Amino acid sequence: MTSLSDLPIRDDLRGREPYGAPQNHVRVELNVNENTHPIPDDVQADIIARLGAAVAGANRYPDREFVGLRDALAAYLGHELTRENIWAANGSNEILQQLLQAFGGPGRRALGFAPTYSMYPLLCTGTGTEWVAADRDADFEISARHAAEWVERVRPDIVILCSPNNPTGTPLALDVIEAVYDAAPGIVIVDEAYAEFFPSGEPSALTLLPGRERLVVSRTMSKAFAFAGVRLGYLAADPAIGDALRLVRLPYHLSTLTQAAAEAALAHADEMLAMVDDIKRQRDRIVDGLRALGYRVSRTWSNFVLFSGVDHPHEVFDELLAEGIIIREMGIPHSLRVSAGTEPETTEFLDAMARYVARHGSPRAAAADTAPVG
Repeated sequence: MTSLSDLPIRDDLRGREPYGAPQNHVRVELNVNENTHPIPDDVQADIIARLGAAVAGANRYPDREFVGLRDALAAYLGHELTRENIWAANGSNEILQQLLQAFGGPGRRALGFAPTYSMYPLLCTGTGTEWVAADRDADFEISARHAAEWVERVRPDIVILCSPNNPTGTPLALDVIEAVYDAAPGIVIVDEAYAEFFPSGEPSALTLLPGRERLVVSRTMSKAFAFAGVRLGYLAADPAIGDALRLVRLPYHLSTLTQAAAEAALAHADEMLAMVDDIKRQRDRIVDGLRALGYRVSRTWSNFVLFSGVDHPHEVFDELLAEGIIIREMGIPHSLRVSAGTEPETTEFLDAMARYVARHGSPRAAAADTAPVG
C-alpha cells in the first residue's frame, strides 16, 4: 500500500499532522466547543420545510451571490450593515482560507498571538503564507502597546486576532484592535466565532468597521446557533473585501441546502439564541466549580473554560473518558479545556472532576507552581 511519504507531496507539508480533535462518541462530549443544546422542534420543522422546497430546485445551481442569506445576516448583525458588507462560506475556516488566498500567499506573512486557534497556522501553510506567532502575557492577555509593537516589527500582510481567544477564552479589548489596525499595513481579521457569549452589553469589533476598509470581522453559526453540522461562516467588512474574495472562491461554493437552512435559522434568531444565556450560566458554573476544587481558571467570554494547575492532563482526560466524558487536551502545559454543555452535562463533568480530586488529592499544590491565568 502506498503511504503518504511515497507521494510527491509539497515539501512544506511533509511530516505535518491534519487538524482534528478526537472523535470519540461518548455520553458527554465537551471537547470541541459545540453547542450541545438541541435545535428547538419548531425551528427544526421550519428548516426541514425550507430544505424540502430547496430540494425541488436542486437540479439548478444555487444563487452564486446568496443574496437572501446576505440580507438575513446583515439584518441579524445590525450596525447599519447591508448585504454589500457581508460574505459567507462553508464555516468560518473557509472564510479565513479565502482571506488568506486573497491577501496572503507565497512571500506574504500573517501574524497572530499564540496560544491561539490551531487552524490559523494550518491555513497559512495550505495557502503558502508565512505564519508568525507573537506571544501573550502570563494571563494570555494582549495589551494594545504589545500588539502594536509586534505589528510594527513584523509588518505582516495579515493580522488575525481571536476575540475571545481560542483555546484560552481570553477577551480582547477594542483598543487592542484599534492599535493593531493603526499599525498594520495590511488587513486585520478579528475572529469573533464566540461573540454571542460576550457579557451583556460588551461591544463587538463590528462597531469599529466604519472608516476602516482593511478591517474584517469573522463570525460563525456553529456555536451560538447550534449549527456546527451545517457549516456556515460569514464576515462583515467593507464591500471591497467581498470583491476580493470573489476572485478566489470556488463557483457556487454555498449549496442551495446550506443557504436554505441558514436562512431558516436566522428567521428564528431570538429563539435560537435563547439557549445562549443557559450556556453562559453553565460556563460560569464550571468556572466556580473548578476554582472550588483548587484549579486556576482563565478569564473567559466564550462557551468554554481553560483550567490549569493540572499535574497530569492526560491522566485527567483518560479518567474522564472512562466515565463517558470527553474534554480537550490543548498542548498548553498543565492545562485542559472543557466546553459548557447543558445543565446535566455540566453537572456530570463537575461531579467527575470532584471524584478525580477525591482520588488523587487537591490540585492546589500544582496550581501554585503554575503561572496565574485569571
